[in-house]
Amino acid sequence: MRRWLILIASHLVVLAMGFAGGIYTLPILTAPRAPDTAAFQMIATETLYAGRLARDLKGSDLLHWGEGEIRVSRNRIAHIGRLAPGPDYKLYLAPRFVDTKEAFLQIKGESLRVGDVKTFNGFIVEVPVGVDVRDYSAVVVWCEAFDQFISAAEYQPSSQARK
Repeated sequence: MRRWLILIASHLVVLAMGFAGGIYTLPILTAPRAPDTAAFQMIATETLYAGRLARDLKGSDLLHWGEGEIRVSRNRIAHIGRLAPGPDYKLYLAPRFVDTKEAFLQIKGESLRVGDVKTFNGFIVEVPVGVDVRDYSAVVVWCEAFDQFISAAEYQPSSQARK
């Protein structure tokens, strides 16, 4: 009897590890190609604001982080850098900079979901028509499926945002 319990427990542990590994690697395997250098250079010419995603934010950890430069134009938001891979990432415009899950949840209702983040070595997300990026001061990368803070960057002081 004891042998069967050990056998079942060990198989369940391996199954759980495989499932967790699949959740982590599936977004990497299915991710489209990151934008090329020419696309980023085009964004550079129309950039209104810039900010930085930092890997060491209070709400980031070993599996949830971002690093690199954020460039904001009237029509697009670009990230030149890296994100920890994961499922269901969304890019939000936020009224002020936050660096934790709890802080973002407090302002999520005031924030605007701009679009999906599907690449982890840089991305370009189109700003929806009618949205003025000057009304916000930060971007937040958020995992919608697991309510997980990934990273954030301030691109203008919140006192300068037009709200």
